[in-house]
Amino acid sequence: MILKYLLVITAAYLIGSFSMSIILSKYVYHDDVRKHGSGNAGATNIARTFGWGPGILTFLCDFLKCAIAMEIGMRLLGDPGKCAAGIACLIGHCFPVYFNFKGGKAVSTGACVGFLIDWKIFLAMIIVFAVTALITKIVSISSILAALTTVVMAFIINLTLPMRILAIFAGILVIFMHYPNIVRLLNGTESKFKAGSRPKKQ
Repeated sequence: MILKYLLVITAAYLIGSFSMSIILSKYVYHDDVRKHGSGNAGATNIARTFGWGPGILTFLCDFLKCAIAMEIGMRLLGDPGKCAAGIACLIGHCFPVYFNFKGGKAVSTGACVGFLIDWKIFLAMIIVFAVTALITKIVSISSILAALTTVVMAFIINLTLPMRILAIFAGILVIFMHYPNIVRLLNGTESKFKAGSRPKKQ
């Protein structure tokens, strides 16, 4: 049993460490997305830097890798394995071993976690994100509020303990990874989203 957990956690972390945004920026654009904008290797920053196409592809890949990791965990160990895989994948995404432990902020992978836990969580996240983005045009606020929604929903709907733990962890991690954005929001210096604008690193 312990070996299965080690296998699930290791595999999920390594899968989570795969970063499409860094690969695209390095081999297609001969650049490093982490040198631009927020310095983040995620879908929003690559869309802001190189355009919608790379941003959408990055989102899909980040979503898919989390789905694969959690499916492995589920098949081997049920809900506890799914929880362990989800947490490990999120950590791998934020701190990828392949890219000097400097990755994304777990928004796309966090969305996948919400989707695979319960469709009601995912729907609530999407609604909050979309409404906030339309009003503010600031992705960080949308992401933070969507993450907070995940935590709140974990206590509202009926979930198994492992799934509740995973939902809470995912929400808190996304908020934690947005600490620099929170500082800029408080200082009034956070920029609004514009695809393909190649902003200087903040």
